Amino acid sequence: MTQQIRNEYLKSRKIYGSPKITQELGKQGIRVSQKTVARIMSEEGLRCITVRKFKATTNSNHPYNVYANLLKQNFQATARNEIWMADITYIPTDEGWLYLASIMVYILVRL
Repeated sequence: MTQQIRNEYLKSRKIYGSPKITQELGKQGIRVSQKTVARIMSEEGLRCITVRKFKATTNSNHPYNVYANLLKQNFQATARNEIWMADITYIPTDEGWLYLASIMVYILVRL
């Protein structure tokens, strides 16, 4: 049992704790309680690594121009192509960062 727990622990890149290891063993048809898995992990010195979620922060101290907010949350267009907005976001992938840019154009719609 100890070897099976160690295998699941290493297969999870040392991230899984006793609840998930118990669940993985259950999927393989091995019935064992979470307390037993926790006890064996403790005896073997197997501790899960807590992975923090990525938190992106903005560097406000930069030498670049900061432009005024001309819209001030007023999204009512009075003419075609009057309001354009753009944004960029960063998406982490297995191959690196993916940059997604979007442009929104508010046009005048008359009903």
